[in-house]
Amino acid sequence: MSSLLSSALNSPVAHIITLLIGLTAQLLFSSRIVVQWVQSERARRVLVPTLFWQISLVSSWLMIVYALLRHDPVILGAQLISYAIYIRNLQLLGQWQQLPGWFRGGAYGFPLLVLASFVLSRHELFSLRAMLAGRIPGGWLVLGAVGQAVFLLRFVYQWLYSERKGESVLPLGFWVVSLAGSLLILVYAVLRRDVVVLIGNVFGTVVYARNIVLLRREKAAEAVAPGYPSAAGKVKLPVHNGGH
Repeated sequence: MSSLLSSALNSPVAHIITLLIGLTAQLLFSSRIVVQWVQSERARRVLVPTLFWQISLVSSWLMIVYALLRHDPVILGAQLISYAIYIRNLQLLGQWQQLPGWFRGGAYGFPLLVLASFVLSRHELFSLRAMLAGRIPGGWLVLGAVGQAVFLLRFVYQWLYSERKGESVLPLGFWVVSLAGSLLILVYAVLRRDVVVLIGNVFGTVVYARNIVLLRREKAAEAVAPGYPSAAGKVKLPVHNGGH
């Protein structure tokens, strides 16, 4: 039985499923950016609806599974931290308690359950032992870790900024750090030949650059007309949009 399971998990079909999980996650990540981008273009300033964080949470859920199946500690660590920050932003927006209880319970319990299974498993495809024995060159891991660290700093920065303001906001620095981190991760994805990470970051890089342009325009408009609707260097997230 164990040999049959091992063969199934190492079959081409299993690798295709892993790829599909990753591509689905990136498709969702891209869709949240499209939603944010369209609303920002219409308003001529950067807006981030609640739906942005809801899609982010589901996407991160899938990317955690993908990272475990790929034995990629760089992606795994980044997604676990991002996952917690997505939940916190929904709490700051007052939307977390409005989600169904089963969803909130699953969101809290899922990472713990999956990680526990991963640590206790002895299978060569899905286990901590296999990840630690991975053959990713040290230099690549350092590059990926630095890229993810820079990328994650955007949310740490955004989190602290939002906590001080008492609301979920995205300052200009968020997008600048996003662009820098995304470029580093693109290099890592090319080295790893990771199509999933590559596709996700190519699209994101374009949007991050566009948001920087929009915010700089806002700052210029604010300098000329103090009554401009958005404060310079900051993005307000209107809770009433609710992502709809």
